[in-house]
Amino acid sequence: MQKNFPYRWLAVVALLLSVAAAPALRAAPAAAAGNAGEIWGAGYFPDLPLVSHEGKTLRFFSDLIKDKVVAINFIYTSCPDTCALETARLREVQKILGDRVGRDVFIYSISIDPEHDTPAVLKRYADKFEVGPGWLFLTGKESDITLIRKKFGLYSDAPEGEKLTEHNLNHIIGNQKTGQWIKSSPFENPYIFAGQLGSWLHNWKLPPEKGRDYAEAPKVRNISKGEGLYRTRCSACHTIGAPQAAGEKRIGPDLTGVTKKRDRAWLTRWLAEPDKMIAEKDPLALALLAAYSDIPMPNLRLSAVEIEALLIHIEEESHRVEHHDHSKHQKHGGHGGNEGHKGHKGHEGHEGHDGKVGH
Repeated sequence: MQKNFPYRWLAVVALLLSVAAAPALRAAPAAAAGNAGEIWGAGYFPDLPLVSHEGKTLRFFSDLIKDKVVAINFIYTSCPDTCALETARLREVQKILGDRVGRDVFIYSISIDPEHDTPAVLKRYADKFEVGPGWLFLTGKESDITLIRKKFGLYSDAPEGEKLTEHNLNHIIGNQKTGQWIKSSPFENPYIFAGQLGSWLHNWKLPPEKGRDYAEAPKVRNISKGEGLYRTRCSACHTIGAPQAAGEKRIGPDLTGVTKKRDRAWLTRWLAEPDKMIAEKDPLALALLAAYSDIPMPNLRLSAVEIEALLIHIEEESHRVEHHDHSKHQKHGGHGGNEGHKGHKGHEGHEGHDGKVGH
């Protein structure tokens, strides 16, 4: 879907999601009167202090969410699993929304490991992902953060407590003023996520951008299991054949031809347990970690069947990209002329990823 494609069809999707997520907020007092924004207001949400990665103390309700459209997720910076993927996905959403983030949409990532995640640690984490204005990383007292999570229905009340590695991955997005709140998967399509934040939660107050119409929408096609996994688990950090823009910082390497460049057994294990390979100081794993701002490849808990499907998709898409590049070079003079290859390192050393595979 293109950035300027109309989002009005999302109203139906968002409505269904909002109904499904209604229990996310704990029941307000039965006697509460007024509109939803008042019911889910200062009497419901605690106004507890949190400290941002910029070192500012802010009140959760009055400073961060009151009368605002927000996206909130709960992470910890030493997470071996999906926290980095969640952050990378929100980074995509921020790019789509542009300067609206910080103006009429706000993003908050709150640490569930405040003892470790000090403001300084959170700042380094935010800098790794090059987050823009309007996105704050926050820490505070563990008991305060737990209460906030409980208010959103994102905390386990199991008697044995909650392990960091088993925390709820869902994001919360909402408009406090209107009382509209829904849960959203961290694997959501970033354009749908941006549409919910930028259009539906603003009650469509902004006119749709001029551009393509529904008549120009591409036909829906069936996608393979591997492509589905790539879109939801990999595309926030990786590309397959997309050129790197000047000054662009990538979170992970381009994957074109990686199944030819790397041993299949190494790739399979890397997709299955990257955290263990980093802990074991696998040389290539450590090289990738250093090359991409120490952002670790997350352990996505993929099964053997899922890993094989993902590798097959990468192979097929790499073949398509390479065939397209080959045809393009032939059209512009073929391989016999060097003009078509100046500045291009070819498949033996694809510029931007050095033949490596990462997260």
